[in-house]
Amino acid sequence: MVHICLTPRELIDPSTEIIDTFCVVGTVKAFQSNLSWVLENALPVALTAPNTLVEGGEPHRKKPKVESQQELETSASLIQRVLSTLQPSLDTAASTELWLPRDPLLLRVVLIVLPATVSRHNSSSQPYAVSSNLKKFVRPKESTAVVALFESSEVYATVCAVSRVGGGFLYNRKTGGKTDILPNSDSHHSHAMAPLLLGGISMSETALPDLNHMRVLFPPSASPEDKEIGLWRTKMCNVALGIQLARRLVDAPCNELDTTAFLEQAMAVVHGVKHVTTKVIKGKELMDKGYGGLYNVGKAALQPPALVILSYVPPDVKDEPSIVLVGKGIVFDTGGLQIKPKPTMPGMKRDMGGAAAILSAFGAFVRSAPYQPAVKRPVHAVLCLAENAVANDALRADDIITMYSGKTVEINNTDAEGRLVLGDGVCHAARHLNPSTIIDMATLTGAQGVATGKYFGALYCNDEALEQSVVTCGKYSGDLCHPMPYVPEFFKQEYTSAVADMKNSVADRANAQVSCAGQFIGNHISDWLAVEGKRWCHIDMAYPVFDKKDERATGYGVGLLYSLLEQYSQE
Repeated sequence: MVHICLTPRELIDPSTEIIDTFCVVGTVKAFQSNLSWVLENALPVALTAPNTLVEGGEPHRKKPKVESQQELETSASLIQRVLSTLQPSLDTAASTELWLPRDPLLLRVVLIVLPATVSRHNSSSQPYAVSSNLKKFVRPKESTAVVALFESSEVYATVCAVSRVGGGFLYNRKTGGKTDILPNSDSHHSHAMAPLLLGGISMSETALPDLNHMRVLFPPSASPEDKEIGLWRTKMCNVALGIQLARRLVDAPCNELDTTAFLEQAMAVVHGVKHVTTKVIKGKELMDKGYGGLYNVGKAALQPPALVILSYVPPDVKDEPSIVLVGKGIVFDTGGLQIKPKPTMPGMKRDMGGAAAILSAFGAFVRSAPYQPAVKRPVHAVLCLAENAVANDALRADDIITMYSGKTVEINNTDAEGRLVLGDGVCHAARHLNPSTIIDMATLTGAQGVATGKYFGALYCNDEALEQSVVTCGKYSGDLCHPMPYVPEFFKQEYTSAVADMKNSVADRANAQVSCAGQFIGNHISDWLAVEGKRWCHIDMAYPVFDKKDERATGYGVGLLYSLLEQYSQE
């Protein structure tokens, strides 16, 4: 688990009383400014903390002897000498590990020196460099103390970056693995993910000896004022837990995290939270009520599609315009009858990454709300859950369906299903939740990777101020974003149909596919968008949702969405 420390003494995990690895990360300038504080305050704590001894295959604690002043000075001198040899390039960090004497074992010390310059579209704290370099050194089942040498404005992105590395449950089905939180059951209704960190069943760190605990300390200059410490730590810890929840959800396979399990997890996340209500429309009821996009995409699966609405509405703001998050939750995407080829189907368990991020961010936000300034408007999360499966009654090419907007769609690509479920989701938001702002998030197109790459989400937004806010919050959180052209008059024509209001896939794949995909969603809230002051942003995050190097989810979107909720709930 990730814990935010306020003093060097808190680097020692009270549940394990162990520090196995002591890591310091920052730029050359940051090391120069803070090294004395690190060596005089944080390092002695690490050198006098117990570490993990393994005897007979079982770990236990062994407290070292107290270091003498001379031994401490020798260790500090060694760190300084090693640090002087690390020379990062203009765009690559320099890192190393060394071992300091600590009876009865050695203390593992990791030094990561980041590049001095940052490109204008990157976050100033270089969160990707932080997480990618930490991944090289963080070990499972060990306790890691991270001293992060950043300014106060960079703390949030750094906490998000550390949360993408470890410090929590990673989904694990390896034989003998004990960090698995998805019970192994083929029985539906009994296989929901244990709601470990955000609601539902609460488990203490002492009950989880196989976690890789991570404790993060920032220099005194980055700490908030005393009166803000409680709020600050609550926010940071809840966001960290939310990122880890999203990672577990996205990594979980569909045979365990199907639509029923996802729904149960959503209910567990908000269970017991004051002012939160829930509503679920699923299965045949979706069709009966007109949600033709969501129902037809998910009707062929064993578990039914569902529209899940989570609402945080304190009584004094119930009549105010709301902010609504809408997430694509395709728990597995075969491509439907126009089935995906062999190389591109593996990994489609991640096609619910948008809904995972929205659930996790919403859960973190509402659980932090009692400790934060009172919201000035309601906040809603809408999860569009379905499995795009192949069966006798699967949606066919040439079928014509009626969306919740009342508009008809000719299906010319069963593998363009995400926009169908989102079209219903945003229309529900516009009709029933009184929104001033709708933000949808989805692993929507392969074209997103071509347009903005592996680290940037792609934005399609009708409002310039909202677009800039998303970009700014992306830099603040480390969930980077970049705008796509918003020109509906150029893109609507791509969906022209002779027999329906529109098709669901474009005629010309060379015409700004990311924008076109977003425009299909926008087609189903066109009346709402025509009202002055209504804001909508579509975020396509198909590639940032996971790290191809280690085949793990990143938790992308949680930090970004939480930051946006903070801003727009206070308007």
